[in-house]
Amino acid sequence: MNYLLNNHMQLKLLENKLLEPSDALISDMASITGDIMLLGAGGKMGPSMAKLAKRSIEQAGVRKRVIAVSRFSEDSARRDLQLSGIETIAADLLDEAALNALPDTDNVVYLAGQKFGTTGREPFTWAMNTYLSGRVAERFRDSRIVVFSTGNVYPFARLLEGGLAENHPAEPIGEYGQSCLGRERIFQHFSQQNGTPILIYRLNYAIDLRYGVLLELAKSVLHSIPIDLSVGHVNVIWQGDANEMAIRSLLHCTSPATILNVTGPETISVRWLAHQFGKLFQKEPLFVNEEQPSALLSNAAEAHKRFGYPRVTLMEMIEMTASWLTLGGEQIDKPTHFQERKGRF
Repeated sequence: MNYLLNNHMQLKLLENKLLEPSDALISDMASITGDIMLLGAGGKMGPSMAKLAKRSIEQAGVRKRVIAVSRFSEDSARRDLQLSGIETIAADLLDEAALNALPDTDNVVYLAGQKFGTTGREPFTWAMNTYLSGRVAERFRDSRIVVFSTGNVYPFARLLEGGLAENHPAEPIGEYGQSCLGRERIFQHFSQQNGTPILIYRLNYAIDLRYGVLLELAKSVLHSIPIDLSVGHVNVIWQGDANEMAIRSLLHCTSPATILNVTGPETISVRWLAHQFGKLFQKEPLFVNEEQPSALLSNAAEAHKRFGYPRVTLMEMIEMTASWLTLGGEQIDKPTHFQERKGRF
């Protein structure tokens, strides 16, 4: 299929189609007992995940609620979810009374966290990423919980290793990664203490048409901005596929907690990605620095064994991103900082 479309409406329709639930998700949704609550649902992934869950529920022909919890600083985001049939609750999860007032729910997807702007706000970062984890784990001790984490808890991997698997010791670089490991350890503790079934979902890197590594590289090529090759290799996965795996992970929660890497199957050269966009834009990419022998890379073989390979391929993501950018599609201004080697976000 040719994704280099010349009509914005067509591109939106294509994006919507790619976010349709798979047969596997619909089947799993019929097996997930109880309602689903997304904590921290106002971020980059929460709204599309909530809509995907709702669609899969409808197509599975089952009855269950999808509840999105967020501060909802933008009313438009809350209204959009409500129009999709999703219940919303405005709450600051750091407010103990607000947290305790949330309804008991069988299934929780924990998306809350702080990354961007960590440097200079370290105390708040630790409060969000580590302290709050214990409060949520206690509050929802009787739920199944999928806890979003990050590949930043790993050290950089040598390229020849093909990415680090779940059994590799965590050695985060910088306070963001350290606070995320703190989140994991707190949830692991309460999973053991309370018998709470938990899956720790180490994601690295999800991309959407509005944000992500591919959009950042495409913009650099299109606008002749030099690309830093200090981190010369990456993993990516389409956000729709990552959302599916997160919802389906509710059936894989265990006590003690399971850890699962989630990303695409390829170890991808940043230089190669830039040249793919260069072909599409008919522009020669510009580069600075040289590739180092290591990068932040995860091995997601276990996730692919459980859920299958992602449905959206790397070349499809590249072509869709190029189309979206040239057509002036909406963008979310939250850069990944994938080039960062010292953990400063």
